[in-house]
Amino acid sequence: MSVLLHDLSRYGPSQSVAVTLDEARGYCRRLALGRYENFSVLSPLVPADRRDDFAALYAFSRWADDLGDEAGSTERATELLAWWRGELERLAAGEARHPVFVALRQTVAARALPLDLFRDLVSAFELDQVKTRYATFDEVVDYCRLSANPVGRLVLAALGERCDEAMLAASDATCTALQLTNHWQDIRRDWEERKRLYVPADMHDLADFEGRLDRTIRQGYSCDAAFFGESRKVVRRLVARTWDFWERGEPLVRRASPAARPLLWLFAAGGRSVLREIERWNCETVLHRPRLSPTRRIALVGRALMMRTFGGVPALPDPSDWFIDPEPDPDAARFPRRVEPAAIAAPEAAE
Repeated sequence: MSVLLHDLSRYGPSQSVAVTLDEARGYCRRLALGRYENFSVLSPLVPADRRDDFAALYAFSRWADDLGDEAGSTERATELLAWWRGELERLAAGEARHPVFVALRQTVAARALPLDLFRDLVSAFELDQVKTRYATFDEVVDYCRLSANPVGRLVLAALGERCDEAMLAASDATCTALQLTNHWQDIRRDWEERKRLYVPADMHDLADFEGRLDRTIRQGYSCDAAFFGESRKVVRRLVARTWDFWERGEPLVRRASPAARPLLWLFAAGGRSVLREIERWNCETVLHRPRLSPTRRIALVGRALMMRTFGGVPALPDPSDWFIDPEPDPDAARFPRRVEPAAIAAPEAAE
């Protein structure tokens, strides 16, 4: 349930309710436990002394996400995100009052988290209000630098992991891959709910792609004899590009400390499994949203827990090698899988 429906009147711009640190942390824990998404941020894989930190990080992102997506209009969302950015600046000035920022203030201080990473996350949600189409694949990657990569860097810092150049590059590639995977999984939902399209125009040359996508989604089947097959080819190209990012992020788990490896492995294995599921659905995400089954989720969590107990690093899921494309893409050479290294080079670490 959106935080706007339940909590904005109490903890919104006109908030007058003061909260203690314990109350703030309790609020963030309840928020984190209230929605099961990919994997709980308060799972046993998170060190016990860092769970309040993870809850605060989740609560910050959850509020920003809901303010950007559930406000009812771009004007109202922009207004609320400006307020949220202002609350972040209040934290920087030592004047936190919102329960998320009361809890986050302790995490930022204890784990030396750069506030610029939080500012980047807010910028991503602000960008969603004014940019709903992407001309190039590189533009989508740039969006991921704001919307996804800061999360990985914050997680590493919260875990106390080293943040050298190689580690940050692997983290950024992994988080970009996670975000791209989510984009291709949610093509239908992004269009239906917010008329956003992250499929970049330079990855296809289909005539009237948006109009045909809209008609297909509204009627529940392909709008013409060719669109369904053509859209699958486009998604396959995007999936192939995304595997390149997953491969560049592979060093992340092995470079991490033994204590952090199970959690980081679970994030990577979960995202890669979703991308495999998209392949197994024949890349038909203009109408379907492939998801991991409960059995698959439990299996991944079980392997991560075994890592924590017995050590070792299980192999991460790879592309579906058994998949045979029944409709070869005659234009595949124009959309190569590999992307230029510069496109995914890690930016400088935030100060």
